[in-house]
Amino acid sequence: MTAPAPVPAPAGTTALITGATAGIGAEFARQLADHGHNLVLVARDAARLQTKAEELEKRYGISTEVISADLTDDAGVAAVVARLTDPARPVEILVNNAGTGLLRSFEENDIAEETRHLKLHVETAMQLTHAALQGMLSRHSGRIINVASVAAFLPRGSYSAAKAWLVSFSRWANLAYAKRGVTVTAVCPGFTHTEFHDRMGMDKTVTPRWMWLQAEQVVREGLADNERGKAVSVPTRRYKVLTAAARILPDRLVAGPPRRPK
Repeated sequence: MTAPAPVPAPAGTTALITGATAGIGAEFARQLADHGHNLVLVARDAARLQTKAEELEKRYGISTEVISADLTDDAGVAAVVARLTDPARPVEILVNNAGTGLLRSFEENDIAEETRHLKLHVETAMQLTHAALQGMLSRHSGRIINVASVAAFLPRGSYSAAKAWLVSFSRWANLAYAKRGVTVTAVCPGFTHTEFHDRMGMDKTVTPRWMWLQAEQVVREGLADNERGKAVSVPTRRYKVLTAAARILPDRLVAGPPRRPK
């Protein structure tokens, strides 16, 4: 028995987005607001969250909530889990976008840094997905987007390993839950112009200009693929080709440009 075709969430339903104040997360918030969805915005910076919420309300006429939370902290995760599992205020769309990068090599990083990094990308995404599924499955309706990376298909340290877990998990979850009305998609952008690499302190000139994407296109294609029921979305044709090549070429050829500080 094949799964039914996914039905786009109607305008007026609620989307919760982590890492929502900048970059890809902010663009998900903007495009979902443009589609008429109310928003729950999650990030660490309370003042920046409030500014973003007011901007989106004024521009798109939707309602917003904000949750200031550090998603590497158990208390922060618990606050978001509580919102996702509130039966009186259902969340129809979850976007697990919060993330960070580590500039140095694995052996040079403090293990506490690596542990927080793994928690954010893997454990937190798993916990929030589990929380959101409770209501979605009971309603036979929901969408979950896990922002991964093309790094998931490349040998690039613990970041790649974490994103590979997220892709594998999303593929399984989509297979398991699509027939019950919940679509799960791992969106895998390549290098994208956001604050992400700046916060890492990475020299962006190391990466060729043709490899850089705009967040608007990443999110637009990711949302469309999620609505189509796809388990994995790789925005843009160039990165589809690169990820396909990565499956057959030797690791040393597909590891990508080195990370270098500014």
